Amino acid sequence: MTATEVRVWAPTGLPEVAPGDDLAGLLVALLRDDADAAPEHALRDGDVLVLTSKVVSKAEGRVVAADDREQAITDETVRVVATREHATGVTRIVENRLGLVMAAAGVDASNTPAGTVLLLPLDPDGTARHLRAALQAAFGVRLGLVLTDTAGRPWRQGVTDLAIGAAGVEVLDDLRGQVDSFGRPLVMTVAAVADEIASAAELVKGKAAGRPLAVVRGLAHLVTVDDGPGARVLVRTGDDDMFHLGSAEAYAQGWKDALERPDEAPRE
Repeated sequence: MTATEVRVWAPTGLPEVAPGDDLAGLLVALLRDDADAAPEHALRDGDVLVLTSKVVSKAEGRVVAADDREQAITDETVRVVATREHATGVTRIVENRLGLVMAAAGVDASNTPAGTVLLLPLDPDGTARHLRAALQAAFGVRLGLVLTDTAGRPWRQGVTDLAIGAAGVEVLDDLRGQVDSFGRPLVMTVAAVADEIASAAELVKGKAAGRPLAVVRGLAHLVTVDDGPGARVLVRTGDDDMFHLGSAEAYAQGWKDALERPDEAPRE
């Protein structure tokens, strides 16, 4: 099933979140104020709430001094994919402890007080489940919830938002076995709808507008009764990861392997 109309809006007025804050309570108050100002914004069954992960990190106290940024990146790193030096420093593309491949392991200095950087939340899927339960209890409707972060993409300029946590949402829409508009069977198509929801929400949240929450309406067919597997299933791992290393790193690894196992080198 495909939606023919989707509405997206971002309530305004969430205060700055501090470590230890009741984030669910703050979101409930924000959404109630928004519905009072615009009654058509009152939450309905099937609405999806999309929340920037930075506010979760702030509530969890995932804040470190900016001077410790490089060590924080190292601590969050599971595997280095690529490292590149440039005029302003060194960029590290790494796999972090959540399985996400990102620049600087997702450690970010934007939208946080001067002299600090934010780490990604400890358990985005777990937080999504907790917030969903609290918000459903408060409003009495079935909701989906997606936590987002911003990342670059191979072969594409610019950044976009993607889902790093989810609850109550079909994160993948498996279209295999269906037919296209010409009657041909779809063999490989599995849509990453949680990432699409994240990007749509970012159009109204913005990167620096102080609106970390968006409501997406019109996707009730993707909202589930149970919490579901979360956004972790979006991570491509193992043999499915055809770009395990950057080009320079893969080249260097090939030379290293050949030198360590000369008897296995190809012969003419």
